[in-house]
Amino acid sequence: MECRKEQNLKVCNCSYGGCPRQGMCCECLQYHLKSRQLPACCFPQDAEKTYDRSFDHFARLVAAKRV
Repeated sequence: MECRKEQNLKVCNCSYGGCPRQGMCCECLQYHLKSRQLPACCFPQDAEKTYDRSFDHFARLVAAKRV
């Protein structure tokens, strides 16, 4: 499967400037799931900027109907 990094970067909302996985969704998802987290693209922009990518944070956002 060919990586569509350039296309992915157009919609990637990760605000971590030094992230080596930006635009590489497969690697990003694997990395975050190992840490019991979700990637930036699962969060609204303001929530993503907190860098709290935990399942708990996501669940709170769902409960608040923000996701």
